[in-house]
Amino acid sequence: MDTAPLSLHVPEPAVRPGGQPDFSNVTIAKAGAVTRPAVDAEAQDIRDLAYSIIRVLNREGEAVGPWAGLLPDQDLREGLRHMMTLRAFDARMLMAQRQGKTSFYMQHLGEEAVSCAFRKALAKGDMNFPTYRQAGLLIADDYPMVEMMNQIYSNESDPLRGRQLPIMYSSKEHGFFTISGNLATQYVQAVGWAMASAIKNDTRIAAAWIGDGSTAESDFHSALVFASTYRAPVILNVVNNQWAISTFQGIARGGSGTFAARGLGFGIPALRVDGNDYLAVHAVACWAAERARRNLGPTLIEYVTYRVGAHSTSDDPSAYRPKAESEAWPLGDPVLRLKKHLILRGLWSEARHVQAEAEIMDDVIAAQRKAEEHGTMHAGGRPSVRDIFEGVYAQMPPHLRRQRQKAGY
Repeated sequence: MDTAPLSLHVPEPAVRPGGQPDFSNVTIAKAGAVTRPAVDAEAQDIRDLAYSIIRVLNREGEAVGPWAGLLPDQDLREGLRHMMTLRAFDARMLMAQRQGKTSFYMQHLGEEAVSCAFRKALAKGDMNFPTYRQAGLLIADDYPMVEMMNQIYSNESDPLRGRQLPIMYSSKEHGFFTISGNLATQYVQAVGWAMASAIKNDTRIAAAWIGDGSTAESDFHSALVFASTYRAPVILNVVNNQWAISTFQGIARGGSGTFAARGLGFGIPALRVDGNDYLAVHAVACWAAERARRNLGPTLIEYVTYRVGAHSTSDDPSAYRPKAESEAWPLGDPVLRLKKHLILRGLWSEARHVQAEAEIMDDVIAAQRKAEEHGTMHAGGRPSVRDIFEGVYAQMPPHLRRQRQKAGY
C-alpha cells in the first residue's frame, strides 16, 4: 500500500510582523460569569475552569460575579499604587540600562497585576519561587527599592554581592527565593519546599512561578507529579503572556488547548484567570492559598496576560510580532482597569491619579539617586572579589582557599 511521506506539524502564530494583530482565538468569558467552586472541590468536578477565564472587572469598571468583593477599599488603592510603582521602577531601570549603568534589565509592562495582587493573598513566611518577571511580589511587600536597585547595579551595597545577574533578587524575609536563570528549576524547588513544610508540620505554603515558554521543560512536569502525588501545599502559577523570548505560546502549549489543562492530567485543580484584572487575580490566589493551608493539595493557575515590552533589553520583539499587537490585546491594561474601577466607586479621580504618578516617580528617582551613590556598573564602588568565595560552603575547602589566595584575598 502506498502511503504519503511523513511530515511534522510546526505551529505558527496567527500573525507575523507587518500583519494585522489577531486575538480571535482568545475566548473571553463575560465578567462575573464563571462560577466560584467550593475550596475543597475535586479537579474533575471543575474541569471547565481550566478552559474559561475568570474575570471580575467588566468593561464599565464594575466588579461583578462570585469572585468579587474580597478586597476593602484601602487595599484596592494600595494595589493600584503598587502597580504604578512597579511601572515607574521599570521605566527608570530600563533607562538606566540604556545609559550603561547596568548590563541587563527585564520589564513587567502589562503584567503588573499578576504578581502585585498575588502577593496580598500570601502570609508572612510563605515562600515564592519566582522567575525574573515577578518583582511585584517584592514591591507589594514593601521591599526597599534602593536594595533592588543596588542589586541591579551590582554595586558595593548589592545584598547579593555581585553574584547574581541584574533583576535576580533574593530575600528570605520577604518570601522571595533566589531567582535561578535556569528556567523551570524553581518549579521543583517550590514543590520540594512545600513538601518539607508539610513534613515539619509547619503552616507555611509555597508558590511556584513559570512562564508559558518554560512549561515545555521537564522540570515543570516533574514538579506536577510530586505535587499531585504528595498533595503538596503549593500554588503552581503559569504566567501566559503569549510570548517566550521569540516564540509564541503555541509552541510550548502543544495540543493541550490551555496551559491550565496540563494540571488536569495530574489530578490537580486548574483555573485560568484574567491576568490583567487585579481583583480576579487576588480572588483566585486566595482560593488556591486556602486550599493549600487546609491541606487540600496543589492548585495550578494560568494567568492570561500579555507581555507589552520586549522580553528583555537583549530582545527586539519587532522581529517576530506586529508592533501594534499590544494595543489590540483584548484584556486591556491592568493599571487603567483598576484605576477605572476606583474612579467609578468614588475612591479615586483623574487628578489624584496624575498626582500619584508624580509622587511615585519622585520616590523612584530618589531611590535611584541613593542607590547610585553606592555605584553603578561602570562607576563607583563595587563588591570585593573576595565575595565570590564566600557563602558557598560552611567550611571553605582547600582548593577554594588556594584560589582566593591567588586572587590576592
